[in-house]
Amino acid sequence: MPLFEAVRLALATIRVQKLKSFFTLLGVTIGVMFLIAVVSIVEGMSKYVEEDFIGRFLGANTFTFRRWPDFDGPDSEAEWRAMQRWPLVYKDDARYVVASLPKDVRWAIETDGRAYASTQYARPRETMLYAVEGDYFQIKNYDIIAGRAITQQEYQMGANVLVIGDEVATHFFPNLNPVGRELRIRGVPYTVVGRIEKQGSLFGMSMDKLVIGPLESDLSRITNPRGDIDGMMIKMPTTTAMYDAMEEVREAMRGRRHLRPAQADNFSIETSESALREFKEVKNVMTIAGTALPMIGLVVGGMVIMNIMLVAVAERTREIGIRKSLGARRRDILRQFLVEAATLSTVGAIIGIVLGLTAAKLIEANTPLPAAVAPWSLVVATMLGLGVGIVSGVYPARRASRLDPIEALRQE
Repeated sequence: MPLFEAVRLALATIRVQKLKSFFTLLGVTIGVMFLIAVVSIVEGMSKYVEEDFIGRFLGANTFTFRRWPDFDGPDSEAEWRAMQRWPLVYKDDARYVVASLPKDVRWAIETDGRAYASTQYARPRETMLYAVEGDYFQIKNYDIIAGRAITQQEYQMGANVLVIGDEVATHFFPNLNPVGRELRIRGVPYTVVGRIEKQGSLFGMSMDKLVIGPLESDLSRITNPRGDIDGMMIKMPTTTAMYDAMEEVREAMRGRRHLRPAQADNFSIETSESALREFKEVKNVMTIAGTALPMIGLVVGGMVIMNIMLVAVAERTREIGIRKSLGARRRDILRQFLVEAATLSTVGAIIGIVLGLTAAKLIEANTPLPAAVAPWSLVVATMLGLGVGIVSGVYPARRASRLDPIEALRQE
């Protein structure tokens, strides 16, 4: 029997026996649906973290110098306790580091905190505060859509000026141009000099509810009243230059803190690779779990297909006898039942792919989790469906092909 004819007969059987086909497809459909949905969510998170999340926080050829690592945390309690004894990083440390770097390097010092802000136009609301210095706006790739950025003179003087995010502007200055107006933070007046373009959100966290001011302004008394800083970002033109700069910063700080060669660093220097390394480990675990669990559904689906095909063999014994009496060979009967099982499971896999993609998009639309279709998952899901059908159909097909035509014709 030609393959196309066998597939046509299998599809005709599905149309005739709708209820039985539905329950036959169900296990494979559910397994593939969860496989596609989970892999799409994991791939979406991976793309989101690698291209958007890390890009916004660090960017290309950029590293951070800070007291504690943001991403590459301690591996043991003893290491964690040792890190708690690391000294704070102060403004003078950051400026000492700047002096050791080439003149064309972009750098920025950052401290952050939270506090309530208010204006005469709107009720108070908590905002994210950033007291900064250096090339902060260039490193963060913030575009000013109204007003201007903070000037070097304002940084040096510690002027109480602010650049605000889109959400701060729309809340505190509804239907108004915020540039030149006053925003109070803990009762201290600040003049808004600029507004940055809308940044959107990361995992449901708004990136527009922020205000940025000079490090030496009154804002730093809120963010870091002890005089220390949260971190320093350093951006180099190339990856090679970045690694060279990292070593220069490390040598400068080790010398400043009088660390002996045998002593470990008591400060942190990180690149985006540190964050991606941690995430890739999590991603691998999630991918393995996300593909292993749906396999249970596929195994159950395979068992259902085998049982249904065994029933089909029993029900169609007389049909098999007639086919054999008309000249059908064992391999023709074997192929017919194998193709029917494979067609059933492949149709179930296709339905599962559609439902899985739909589920992933619904999750993306109603939660902060992103979704991205991985082409390999579609191929794997289809091949799994086909494989489950073939494996599950082998025994029933062999049993059907071995029936004696005379005995089969006697069946009612």
